[in-house]
Amino acid sequence: MAAGTASAQTELSFALDWRFEGPSAPYFVAIDSGHFAAEGLEVEIAAGDGSLDAIPKVATGAFPVGFADINSLIKFLDQNPGAPVIAVMMVYDKPPFAVIGRISQGVESPADLEGKILGAPPPDGAWAQFPIFAAENDLDMSAITVEPVGFPTREPMLAEGAVDAVTGFSFTSYLNVARLGVPEDDITTILMADHGVQLYGNAIIANTEFAAENPEVIEAFLRAVAAGWVETIADPAASIPSLIERNPAADAELEQRRLELAIGANVVTDFTTTEGFGIIDDERMATALEQIALTYEFQTEPDASLYFTDAYLPEGGFSLE
Repeated sequence: MAAGTASAQTELSFALDWRFEGPSAPYFVAIDSGHFAAEGLEVEIAAGDGSLDAIPKVATGAFPVGFADINSLIKFLDQNPGAPVIAVMMVYDKPPFAVIGRISQGVESPADLEGKILGAPPPDGAWAQFPIFAAENDLDMSAITVEPVGFPTREPMLAEGAVDAVTGFSFTSYLNVARLGVPEDDITTILMADHGVQLYGNAIIANTEFAAENPEVIEAFLRAVAAGWVETIADPAASIPSLIERNPAADAELEQRRLELAIGANVVTDFTTTEGFGIIDDERMATALEQIALTYEFQTEPDASLYFTDAYLPEGGFSLE
């Protein structure tokens, strides 16, 4: 990877946290619409296998930039003090952590989970936050039967009625259940962020050593990413061909819906509309760290400045219009 200013046509590798699905379309739009090129960047995007896959890729310097859940990053940095990785741009102002339930099986609100069977994959990011969600909603965990399930069997078990609800990402599990034939008016999405969970979601992360040596490159990358999101939000359907070109096996209609769900629930929020896209609220981050501490024992005193910096963002973030 070439160093220097962004105007030198820098090659940059970007590690996603997951496979090429609807919510990754904005990054391909940034390539195809020339947003990266306009910033002097040539970007290659790699699929991933979860945040715990993407974070080490960036921390080791294998990738200068990536995309990962900031809560996973916070724990990684607590367990690996001084690791050269930090979040530089918030993308999911609301995390997609959710409980997906069946109305016909009596699940419409958090309180309904008591007395029910909840399917949860042990490595699932949403399940990891469930104790916070339960605490914020005064749920009796002993009254909920938790069934460990695998990722491939999670939604089928809900569709078959073997469990009453599952934990998962809102824009993934909801559509997966619907694809299995469950009527959409029988599916409820309980977004944890709407029920007391103050955590943030996925962010652009950067290798701090690379960023310190190439601040113009990181700034240019974030401008192009923002432009890709703005274009995608304005016309989600028009962004899908860029995704399908990289993932021909994907269902275009399904991925468009997945993208639209992510935009509406996670990206375009009251905060990003009024305050700016990419930045965070310091008070909310402080509350998020307190909530993480409810279920995670920090080895050192948590310090928000270790996990997120706005140094590479314009003041007030980006406008999504």
